[in-house]
Amino acid sequence: MRPFDRVILVVFDGLGIGELPDAAAYGDEGSHTLDNTSRAVGGLKVPNLAALGLGRIEGVGEIRRVESPSGSFGRMREASPGKDTATGHWEMAGVVLDRPFPVFPQGFPPEIMESFTRETGRGWLWGKTASGTDIIERFGEEHLKTGKLIVYTSADSVFQIAAHERVMPVEELYRVCEKTRLLADAYNIGRVIARPFTGEPGDFRRLPARKDFSVPPPCPTLLEHVTEAGLEVTGIGKIGDIFVHKGLSGELHTSSNDDGIDKTVETMESKSRGLVFTNLVDFDTFYGHRNDPRGFAEALSRMDERLPEIMERLGPRDVLFVTGDHGCDPTTPSTDHSREHVPVLAYGCAVRPGVDLGTRKTFSDLGATIASALGVKPLRNGISFLDRILK
Repeated sequence: MRPFDRVILVVFDGLGIGELPDAAAYGDEGSHTLDNTSRAVGGLKVPNLAALGLGRIEGVGEIRRVESPSGSFGRMREASPGKDTATGHWEMAGVVLDRPFPVFPQGFPPEIMESFTRETGRGWLWGKTASGTDIIERFGEEHLKTGKLIVYTSADSVFQIAAHERVMPVEELYRVCEKTRLLADAYNIGRVIARPFTGEPGDFRRLPARKDFSVPPPCPTLLEHVTEAGLEVTGIGKIGDIFVHKGLSGELHTSSNDDGIDKTVETMESKSRGLVFTNLVDFDTFYGHRNDPRGFAEALSRMDERLPEIMERLGPRDVLFVTGDHGCDPTTPSTDHSREHVPVLAYGCAVRPGVDLGTRKTFSDLGATIASALGVKPLRNGISFLDRILK
């Protein structure tokens, strides 16, 4: 018999808690999203996360260290190379990559852009690394005049396409991204991302209808194991896009972190068995990538305030896990992700409080634990820590 009926997994996108041993190879020495943000704003207000044990995790120095935490706590290292969203989420679902997705720090090579023009029938602007908000301000007016699409990348393996809704309706932008996904497959680019925006020159605003078109995971994930066992998996936020819509019983897209919590609560009230998998992306998108520690801190405080809404709805055979997928330190010169440890916090009626899980060697340990908790087929990677946290 499985020990749990339901697992709630909430990913605070970009919440890193200190550099990994190989961070220097990624240019991320000194990154610590949580502590550096706290220092930058004069302290973080996260009493509920602190109560779960966040301040007791090795390497965390800026969060209050409670004497008797209500949850189990630890940190996880990323075994896969890279520091992008797909790699982090896939690894916590049991997929450890042996090579990173390609990145294009000098911009996309001519052959890729020639293929893009040929396959989409569209001209393009830029084609190099950029901040998304900066690039639409820089090229938005020219885009409106010419109809050429704004193309850019980052330190991650992404091919991002920005288009004003007047130039290209959102659904048409999605179709262009679907065509681009086919050519991106030849180069193993991790994600093609639709970035619709609106507004006028000097006041362009990105729309919440962002959509990711990801390369599929190379092997079955935790999500597929759970659905194959007859349990439901509900993906909230961009989970469906990250996993190419495989292994999901239902998908709920979100417009904000608050919307993510709302939909998680609604799902908990209607689904009694399986996995609820939520990504809260605002930390990363709006604050980490924009080097805004104040905004990051306020978002953390807001989600901390709302966390009890999930906790109080946990049944006797439910467990909540809170984690991150990579770092995105808003205090460093870089505007990209950072190669960091991520926290893992566990809470529920059947979870033993105060257990220090130490440093897990891979994010897949979390996926292995969830598979054990739900009584489904073991994953290819990861060691379950379920026996350590069960009462």
